[in-house]
Formats: sequence, structure tokens, C-alpha cells
Amino acid sequence: MSEALGISFEENDRAGVITLDRPSRLNALTREMFEALSKHYRRWAPAPHIYGVVMQSSHPSVFSSGGDLKLLHEWGEQGAHDAIRAFYRAAYTQVWVLEKFIRPNVPLINGLVLGGGIGITLYGTHCVAGEKYRLAMPQVGIGFIPDIGGTYFLSHLPGGIGLYLALTGQSIGPADAFRLGLVSHCIPSAHFHVVKDALSDSHPIDRLLDGLHRDPGEGELVRLTPALDRIFRSASVEEILARLDAEQGEFQPWAQATAAEMRKKSPTSLKIAFAQMQRGKTLDLAEALRLEFRLASQIIATHDYREGIAARIAGKGQESQWQPATLAEVDDAYVDNLFATGVEDELDLAEQRPGL
Repeated sequence: MSEALGISFEENDRAGVITLDRPSRLNALTREMFEALSKHYRRWAPAPHIYGVVMQSSHPSVFSSGGDLKLLHEWGEQGAHDAIRAFYRAAYTQVWVLEKFIRPNVPLINGLVLGGGIGITLYGTHCVAGEKYRLAMPQVGIGFIPDIGGTYFLSHLPGGIGLYLALTGQSIGPADAFRLGLVSHCIPSAHFHVVKDALSDSHPIDRLLDGLHRDPGEGELVRLTPALDRIFRSASVEEILARLDAEQGEFQPWAQATAAEMRKKSPTSLKIAFAQMQRGKTLDLAEALRLEFRLASQIIATHDYREGIAARIAGKGQESQWQPATLAEVDDAYVDNLFATGVEDELDLAEQRPGL
């Protein structure tokens, strides 16, 4: 596989081995990478000689930084909305292909995994976190939405945790991810080679992973759970911020920092993400992906999407100038209409069956 693609595929005895190998871009994902993943999973799904698949990163501290914002920025500047839609179509299709892949699939994640990187790892049979694992869904910070199935998996997390992660982009470590079911095992990265060797030899993977698993401890969110459930089970984004501002006592410093972080995000994206999390509770994954493609197809033409990505590309010194700039100015009818409006050539997952 060409180095320019940023991803390689090998077969090591009975294991398919995928390596994210675009370290200079923090393994940012392109349309071609998503499509290559879907192609190989479809090829391996019926292959009798493949027992399972392992995925790894060549970067020492980043598994994947998510979608390639530089490319999305260039396309946005060119008005190439068809290219951006094709990117999201490939990304969401890969989520569905992985969801339907029933052979052992074991991503070995020992670093930062954001957005699209979660999409290529979360939906398989297993997911292994090393000691440096950090997960985040930061899309509202670039004028977008928590996509790649976030409508489904975030909304199904307990209490107010999913909405908290969606609206703040806060990262979590291996202990919280394990407790929330976002990873299946926590294994020291020094033992990752054992997992790869075992898959190659068709060793029963569940028994091996269970034996290598180490209790990651309590996690960072346990202490915050009472406040998260009380504050993030509110009827609106405005109410959440009001409750954060009014918080006193033990959780006040956290509440102030959280409110400040939310106020940096796109007000429109906050309201869309809030609506996503409410609707997502009644959707299955396929329905969530179709909805996300519908939303993405409309959002990519907006000021906030272009502005948010441009600011991120420019670096931390540049703040995004959102339009509208406040929650009060966001038209709720506009947000509702995004969910109700169909788009041309919608995402069709019925045709995305592995083995074809």
C-alpha cells in the first residue's frame, strides 16, 4: 500500500494487520483511507484464512486525530461541497462496515483518538486501551457536530455523560472509557505484541484479552457524576450554562471551567449537538448515521463550519468568530429544520454489506 495513502494493510498468517501510518499529519483520516478500510474489511469478512483483524498506529502518542481538517479546509475554500460530502459518506459507510464485521477486530490504542479515529475503532468486537489512551469528540469546537455515530453512542451513555462529552469536547482516559463501555479491555502497551501474535495464531482472543486486562481504576468522571447528572440533564443548552454558572461548593471550579469551555464553541453547533443527543436516544446506529449525513450535508456550507476549521488550522492563537455569536441569536427553527430537511443522494447503508 502506498505510503502516500497513510495506511497499510498486511496479512500475517491468520491476522489482517492495519497500520495507521501518517505520523506527520497525526494519522488524520482522508476519504481514501476510509474507503481502503471498507474495501479490506469487506474482503476479509468472508475470507476463511483470516481469523481476525488488528489495528495499530505508527505514531508514539496519537492513534488518530480524526478527519483531515487541512483537506476539508481546502475544499471549503474552493466551495467543493461534493468532495466534502464524499468524505463524510466514506467515513460513515466505514462505521457501518465495521459494525457488521463479525470476526475479531482489535484496535490497539495507546494515545489520542479523536472523532473519525473513534469511528474506525469503536464499532468492532473489541477495543483495547493502553495507558496513554485519551478519547474526545471535539467537533462542536470547529463548528460541526459529534458525528461518526456520536448521535448514537454518546446519547446511550448513562446520565448526563454523553451530552457533557458532546458539548465540551472533553477528553477521557482508559478508566472512564472502560467503565462506559467505549473500550473492552485495558492492557499495558508493552503487551500489545502478544495480542498481535495471538491473532496471527488464531488464539481464542477473548480468553487472551481477559487475561491481559488490568483494572484501570476509578476514572476521572466518577467524582463528577452527581454534578453531571444534575446539570447535563437540562432542557436546553442555556439551562446547562445557567446551572454551571450557579454551581457552588465542591464542583464550582469544575463548573466554571466547563462553562468557559462551552462558551468557546459554536453556539449553533451546541444547539444542534443538544438536539442530536435528545433524538439519538430513540435511534439505532444506522438511523443515526443517516441523520448525521443529512446534517453534515447542510452544515458544510455554513459560516461556522468554514470558520471553525480555518481557526483550528491556523493554530491555537486564533479564536473563531462564530455567526451568530451567542446562543440567544441562534434560530431554534433553523436547528429543527436541519433535522427535518432531506438532502440529495442520502446515505444508503443497505448496499454496504461486507463480503460484496
